[in-house]
Amino acid sequence: MKIWIDADACPRAVKEIVFRAAERLQVGVCLVANQGLSKHHSRLVSSVVVPGGPDEADKYIAEHAEPSDLIITADIPLAAKIVAKGAVALDPRGDLYTGENVGERLSVRDLMQGLREEGLVQGGPAPFGPGDRKRFASALDRTLTRLVRASG
Repeated sequence: MKIWIDADACPRAVKEIVFRAAERLQVGVCLVANQGLSKHHSRLVSSVVVPGGPDEADKYIAEHAEPSDLIITADIPLAAKIVAKGAVALDPRGDLYTGENVGERLSVRDLMQGLREEGLVQGGPAPFGPGDRKRFASALDRTLTRLVRASG
């Protein structure tokens, strides 16, 4: 089992929560980004820098993730690929992507993108806050507990 983080836009607080959980459970973490990442002080944390360009980190994660892995991403198309592959995807705000909800989320995302392109909707999600941090930490704990039990 490995935890993959789509690191380009992932909040620092989420990464820190994942690093602590990885240490506690002795689970490897791989950050994937198209820009340089700061060094990590744990043998459990590695990073991969992919070439610049749209969705390169997503492609790398989708290609390398295994069904026993957990992927942290806010990218709904990536989450859809991960769920289809049988792995688990978790949003940095604590929402678990499932076979039951990822298709609907993808449709809403595409609709909102179209509305933004037409100028009918502006802005994006609210800033990441303390409530999001708590929801993510709780969801990560529940999800990791389930995955560790299933693998062990």
